[in-house]
Amino acid sequence: MEFIQAKTILSGYSTGYSWFGNNYNMNIYKGCSHGCIYCDSRSECYRIDHFDQVRAKENALTLIAQELKSKRRNGVIGTGGMSDPYNPFEKKYCLTRGALELIHKYRFGVSIATKSDLITRDLDVLKAIKTHSPVLIKMTITTCDDDLCKKVEPNVIVASKRFDAISELSSQGIFAGLLLMPVLPFLEDNEENIRGIISMAYESGAKFIYPAFGVTLRQNQREWYYKKLDQHFPNLSKKYVEQFGNAYECHSPSAKVLWKMFQKECERLGILYKMHDIIKGYKQDYGNNQLSFF
Repeated sequence: MEFIQAKTILSGYSTGYSWFGNNYNMNIYKGCSHGCIYCDSRSECYRIDHFDQVRAKENALTLIAQELKSKRRNGVIGTGGMSDPYNPFEKKYCLTRGALELIHKYRFGVSIATKSDLITRDLDVLKAIKTHSPVLIKMTITTCDDDLCKKVEPNVIVASKRFDAISELSSQGIFAGLLLMPVLPFLEDNEENIRGIISMAYESGAKFIYPAFGVTLRQNQREWYYKKLDQHFPNLSKKYVEQFGNAYECHSPSAKVLWKMFQKECERLGILYKMHDIIKGYKQDYGNNQLSFF
């Protein structure tokens, strides 16, 4: 794995009103090897050359320690937005684990997005952080069909194993749930898939599901996505062109129907699905300083 220069790793403080209550963002790795056909981070606007090659920021843990020590306000550190913190190299280099240990040392919270069950390796550190600060785990799952999963997310564990990871996290008291996004039009936007995901989420003890019934496409990512569709689902890219043209947000034609069903099922099973409720749910035991967004 290549190591690249970095001057900083943590973003500046934000109030945490919107995206899962994050106050800071942290990206230790750059690029991703999962090969997901829909990944928006591949878009040119993010200026990530050789996106499929995972690189790590040099002296990452030293930088993180310095930045955490210098922060005047604690809060929740989000990671996994641009590159999965549990890529295959993490098993050897343990940079994400090292960062979590520092987050615990300096008494910050953490919000992690991933598609890997390697996160269960770090249950001990997550539980330690939870004793003083909020912990939120978001496992991305877009289909309950493992065969379809292998086509749209070829280099990562299948959905059923991700549900197993959620079950293990939840059984240990970690606030874990699903990012149900993107839901790919004409592939995953059907009632059978959404009901299956909700059912498996409930069985695994997931606290929440946060959905987006559609996919975003722009710049070179659109070309990549259509190329992969043509490989695995002949003629489907033509249907996208006819339905969406060059639109950035490609909402599922079934979005309204699916949303009504999704909402009804989540409420019946007691699964959170609104951003406000999810933030309140995982931060509720940590005092007024952690709930300043209200």
